Amino acid sequence: MIDYLNIIRWKNLLFIALIQWLMQHTVVFPILQTYQFDTEINTLYGYLMIFSTVLIAAGGYVINDYFDVKIDRINKPEKVIVTEKISKKATMLFYQILTGIGISAGIFLSLLTNSFLLSFIFIIVPGMLWFYAASYKRQFIWGNVVVSFLAALVILLVGILEISILKRSYDDLLFQTNIPKIIYSWTGGFAFFAFLTTWIREIIKDIQDEIGDREMECRTMPIKWGTKKTKYFIYGLITLTISALFIANFILIPFDEEITLQYFIFGLILPLVGLAYLIFKAKTPEDFKQTSTLTKFIMLIGILYSFVFYFLEAKLYKLDFFGLFIIK
Repeated sequence: MIDYLNIIRWKNLLFIALIQWLMQHTVVFPILQTYQFDTEINTLYGYLMIFSTVLIAAGGYVINDYFDVKIDRINKPEKVIVTEKISKKATMLFYQILTGIGISAGIFLSLLTNSFLLSFIFIIVPGMLWFYAASYKRQFIWGNVVVSFLAALVILLVGILEISILKRSYDDLLFQTNIPKIIYSWTGGFAFFAFLTTWIREIIKDIQDEIGDREMECRTMPIKWGTKKTKYFIYGLITLTISALFIANFILIPFDEEITLQYFIFGLILPLVGLAYLIFKAKTPEDFKQTSTLTKFIMLIGILYSFVFYFLEAKLYKLDFFGLFIIK
């Protein structure tokens, strides 16, 4: 049983579920409450979305390990599960079950919300995960971009679901209001942050796994450009992320409170600067593993800004904070 939990990366799946729950309950719901919408039914749809997303992501991890047996024997032989602890036949069956149930749940959700876009996403994403594991991840840049896009989509999916639910009830009248724009702006902002930080982490992992990837004739960035040039590219992404945070604070985020700037500086910008320094100093796979872990921590801190958003939104519009009290 433990081997099946490890192959689906259960900790990562919990992180995905947490992200979608937070986006719905601390970002989208406060926006809807500002306009006095009832969110009770949305909660049930949200759990179905999380269920589908987690199963499809689990299938993606399984098929990734299925195709990566040879590379993993070189890069992390102690963690090889497929063929060592679970047969390839059982692995493929496990993938088919997870993905099949995930797609079915996603299509059911799209039928409930009358959303063609949702059904398209829940059908196309498993295909992207398959081709990523089989081919894309070994290609120059393309594999990193695919994973980063899918990480962003996990967040955008929450906004798409909520707009689909509202559109079912209010049809085109919905788009005569600012609600879709506000929901997509906030979920899109979090998604862009997830895209950039995931891209950074994926490149770091490519540097960490360079030895095994080179043996299997992969065309990742460190193999094509070398570690030094790849580090410069990461510095560029870190600079872009920091710039986006400052732009968001001073131009895009409507709250006048200083708490956002302080959160960005101490929770995200300084850790990003520290990440750049650690990458500069990193030489061994273990060094890059530590920078990868730090990147994951920064991603979490970025997502947790949703609590700050909820607090500021509740304070501005006198909303019940988690239904407990009104912030003055």
